[in-house]
Amino acid sequence: MLKGISPLLTPELLHTLASMGHGDKLAIVDQNYPSASSAALVHHLAGADTWSTARAILSVFPIDTFDEPAVWSITPAGRPDAVIESHGEFQTELDRAEGRRVTVQPLERLDFYALARTCFAIVQTGEPRGFSCFVLTKGVL
Repeated sequence: MLKGISPLLTPELLHTLASMGHGDKLAIVDQNYPSASSAALVHHLAGADTWSTARAILSVFPIDTFDEPAVWSITPAGRPDAVIESHGEFQTELDRAEGRRVTVQPLERLDFYALARTCFAIVQTGEPRGFSCFVLTKGVL
């Protein structure tokens, strides 16, 4: 057991996050996302929602400040300005963890899928709400 570390951060997930370098990308996706066909390395957090997963990961994962955008969200085709509840929750958690306003770039579903296929790893949550998917770029400390 580790003090101050979220129990959502399994030993395997912590190893993945620590192994990533500056500029590597991590996807956090909902239960509907086709993760097995998108990445070789997938961590399943079946009982966790997007907000809890984001809070846990962002407690140890710095977001890149060299390139913008460094974070992307999935949006429905043809609706890049769609208001999606989980996006607001994620933005709040992201800004809190970073201590600054972080730009999140919306990407239509198929473009998001293409970006997610370039990720170092995917964390698949049990989030039932669709379009609760994000890609984060790791920064430096």
